[in-house]
Amino acid sequence: MTKTSPADCPQSSPKATSPTGDPWPAPLASGPLQARVAIPGSKSLSNRYLVLAALGSRPVQLEGLLRSRDTELMMAALGTMGVVFQEDPQDPTLVTVLPPKSGRFTGGVTIDCGLAGTVMRFLPGLAMFADGPVSFDGDRQAYERPMRPLLDGLDQLGVRVDYQGREGHLPFRLEAPDDRSWLTDGPASVSIDSSSSSQFISGLLLIGSRLPGGLHLVHSGDRLPSLPHIRMTMADIKAAGGLVTMGEHGSWDVRPSALNLPDRVLVEPDLSNAAPFLGAALIAGGSVSVPRWPQRTTQPGGLLPGILQAMGARISRSDTGDLTVTAEGQIQGLGTFDLSAAGEIAPSIAALAVLAEGPSRLVGIGHLRGHETNRLAALETEITRIGGQAKELDDGLDIVPVDRAALHGDLMETYADHRMATFAAMLGLAIPGIRISNVGTTRKTIPDFTGMWTAMLGH
Repeated sequence: MTKTSPADCPQSSPKATSPTGDPWPAPLASGPLQARVAIPGSKSLSNRYLVLAALGSRPVQLEGLLRSRDTELMMAALGTMGVVFQEDPQDPTLVTVLPPKSGRFTGGVTIDCGLAGTVMRFLPGLAMFADGPVSFDGDRQAYERPMRPLLDGLDQLGVRVDYQGREGHLPFRLEAPDDRSWLTDGPASVSIDSSSSSQFISGLLLIGSRLPGGLHLVHSGDRLPSLPHIRMTMADIKAAGGLVTMGEHGSWDVRPSALNLPDRVLVEPDLSNAAPFLGAALIAGGSVSVPRWPQRTTQPGGLLPGILQAMGARISRSDTGDLTVTAEGQIQGLGTFDLSAAGEIAPSIAALAVLAEGPSRLVGIGHLRGHETNRLAALETEITRIGGQAKELDDGLDIVPVDRAALHGDLMETYADHRMATFAAMLGLAIPGIRISNVGTTRKTIPDFTGMWTAMLGH
């Protein structure tokens, strides 16, 4: 393994520095918690619903839509491509999506992806149905995120890909093929290696129904990360009237069909964003409840209660739909634990592991190197910064707890990564003197994280 550092990524440095000059002092927990925290809508579901609504032919009202930087980037991008949004004046989370009447998206435009993986990997496929070329750009740090597998797949569908920087990365320009007659002969066959992100598969599945003959998609790599996110995409396409079947592991068939979500769709809370709040109950003791926890879900965060239970929490559900985590302030290590199905909650689990009474080896998460930053290297760096012990592995992270008295506060870097910020806030519950650089990066998926966090603590 060639070990990489978060300092290899733009906007990262080995020494924590705050871009605002105003680091946030993470509050200590003064005693056991007794809190109920309403979590905003799921980013993963919100952005999938926005894309599927845009691919339809009639208005769709989304209720409980997350309004954060990632969803605002998605809405702005779709708006640039001709989609219209009507917002309820009394409730910004109630949004009606009106797709282009012609069924064609507006070309000759540039899409700002920011640092949103769902924007940069779900929207390029829509260029297949645009009336002109579409360019894609984003934050400087987004230039480090891999894009090649998706663009190779679109190239196999006849899309012209013009890189305007480093090959396989943003920025680039896409132009749909003039001749699409071959797409009517049967399912278009595409093969890509999606080992670095399941979003490449989802991005192609989302457009498969609109291809005249459908799509046969094959993953050619040795491993496939975050299969639950792919199953989420499949379920959402089914909800819109499409059909995706997964045969042997690593292949999918999408039937050609019109896509239309129901007239009104309710967005579930973001269960992965619940991880820091529910995890806080293990760190501080007491209980934290999250309302509207679904009985069944396609979100990887749905695995969170079982993981927290394995770390010593008690889990209960109320008749009204609240999920409650109760703990005594002691945390059990996980031993060797496969997190491949829910890698996005790995930073929260890592924070708990730092404070646990036994070791944890989190595996199956090598793909986290391709997220907003290299999360494995970032976690090792920040855990070591405060006196903890962590080691980056080929496919994960090894955390050996130390005496809590040996842990100390410091200025912790977030690397423009929302989950690194919430990771640091969790540690700040138990370790005095932790300050967080650029905590505002949490706006990517949680509009007011600091307000929710201090309210949970009763501050």
